[in-house]
Amino acid sequence: MPSVTHEALVELFKNRPTLAAEMLHDALGHPVPAFTAARVEASDLTEIAPSDRRADVIVVLLVGKRKRPAMAIVVEVQLGVDRDKPYAWPVYVTQTRARHRCPTRLLVVTTTRAMVRWCSRPIDTGHPGWTLKPLVLGPRGVPVVTDAEQAKAAPEVVVLSAMAHGQSKAGEGIGTAFLGALPALDAERRALYWDLVLSSMNEAAKRTLEAMMKSRYEFQSEFARTYAAKGREEGRKEGLREGLQEGLREGLLKAKAHDVLAILEARGLEIPVEVRERVLASADVDELDRWVRRAAVVSDTRELLVTAGS
Repeated sequence: MPSVTHEALVELFKNRPTLAAEMLHDALGHPVPAFTAARVEASDLTEIAPSDRRADVIVVLLVGKRKRPAMAIVVEVQLGVDRDKPYAWPVYVTQTRARHRCPTRLLVVTTTRAMVRWCSRPIDTGHPGWTLKPLVLGPRGVPVVTDAEQAKAAPEVVVLSAMAHGQSKAGEGIGTAFLGALPALDAERRALYWDLVLSSMNEAAKRTLEAMMKSRYEFQSEFARTYAAKGREEGRKEGLREGLQEGLREGLLKAKAHDVLAILEARGLEIPVEVRERVLASADVDELDRWVRRAAVVSDTRELLVTAGS
């Protein structure tokens, strides 16, 4: 079964269709054609004879008004040695090339230097002159993103940067840049990306990010902004500081509860009435934070409420 890291990396390339081309060109220095759009295509490469052929992500770069394919990129996330892949990868490339009738590249994404070496080995197909050389993106090839404007323009790139370099001295700068991208993200991506970035940071960077996040979280959600404004207005009218604090707290709780439910709904999971009511009734910020992270990975909505040891 694919790991959380595997699925998270796959989601980055699906959420930003241009990411594969950007990594080929910017990180690996591999030429890509000029294109006007990028589209994620169905990754099922099943043949007429039944067999399980499914690449992680297939991206097609398009040109012109007629959206003609200029290049296809097969993206494979590989976190461990798999002796079947040297036989499957050539199939992915040739099937994709045949389906879209355009030049096709194989981009393998991995997370350790040892796997970079393994994935980079040329694959001798047995046919004279046909040796497939995977294009491999490892941690050293991923750019270090510490610029907030760059993070806003390409949040998936800064998440990839955090996963590759979060344990280094650059971790805090990467995380700070990522915070600037949060307001523009939808609830599902915000929760998933925040969890990925935070789990990738060294301890010092993690403490800094958590402190910054707590101090500014009310600005990350439309719900929070609305209820925070309501609280400020009540505070001004009554001249009571408590009104402001209560409005901010109410806004924060409602925003986090909304984010939990939005993530579950976006993933197509059924939300029983008792789960919805329990989430909306929660008055515990830490509990809602935990549910936001769990909502991105649970397979059954009821798992959201399961406590440790139960």
